Amino acid sequence: MATEKYYVPESSPWPLTASIGLFMTAIGGAHFIQQSTMADMEPSFIGKPLFFLGLTWLLVVIALWWRDTIKESVGGLHSNQLGGSYRQGMLWFIFSEVMFFAAFFGAMFYTRWLILPWLSGEGSNAMTHELLWPNFQAMWPLTVTPAGDTTQAMGAWGLPAINTAILLVSSVTLTIAHHALLEGKRGTVIAFQAATVILGVIFLFLQVEEYIHAYTELGLTLDAGIYGSLFFLLTGFHGAHVTIGTIFLFVTLLRVIKGHFDEENNFAWEAGAWYWHFVDVVWLFLFITVYWL
Repeated sequence: MATEKYYVPESSPWPLTASIGLFMTAIGGAHFIQQSTMADMEPSFIGKPLFFLGLTWLLVVIALWWRDTIKESVGGLHSNQLGGSYRQGMLWFIFSEVMFFAAFFGAMFYTRWLILPWLSGEGSNAMTHELLWPNFQAMWPLTVTPAGDTTQAMGAWGLPAINTAILLVSSVTLTIAHHALLEGKRGTVIAFQAATVILGVIFLFLQVEEYIHAYTELGLTLDAGIYGSLFFLLTGFHGAHVTIGTIFLFVTLLRVIKGHFDEENNFAWEAGAWYWHFVDVVWLFLFITVYWL
């Protein structure tokens, strides 16, 4: 039985150590990308090694942090008041993720509907067109870079359409698992949540295949102009979120198997489900605006 008092955990080293891991990952990732796009730049410890060191550090910290939180939960230290705080925190976190993706979608819309007409000389921008890029023709996606290199856009009805179907099906399987959890049907929860995790892994595998196809056959790379940059930023960050969501659901699946959740005490499971549905909705917007339109 959970205590009715608000639980205040003891001092923890995980927030500070997680911040260190995030710092190393951000600095290393920035240098890693810069080294990847600049052939004449000398490799250094600031780049690739620091990025993977920070990522490994962060994963270990998250695992240890979750371990402590799980121990508190199964130990009956979490009250209804704390559960409400957790739910509010998760909702605000998802809201911050909405704003995160809104920035990249905004960059794409700004480029497509404001910058392209401006550079093409529409309306009163004829002088801008002549001075900056006289041979520019407004079209989307931009398959010709300022350097004159030609790329190909990623089509919507191959692997992207398959991945869309996979994520839609995964939302259905997870919803079935959620209803089963509320009804106390643990076997059904395990079966359908495991199916959701498998679908997440398949999605990631197909996205890797898509990236290989883009780089080797389409000439579509991260430095292939504004279209290439936005394409990989949007799909890449979404793929990172799918990876996190898949790990989240796998961990809660193990907890379901151990019997940690019931009809009343299931916030961690629901948090994972909320996150997964958010990732699915982002992909729908991404598929329509990046691949289709």
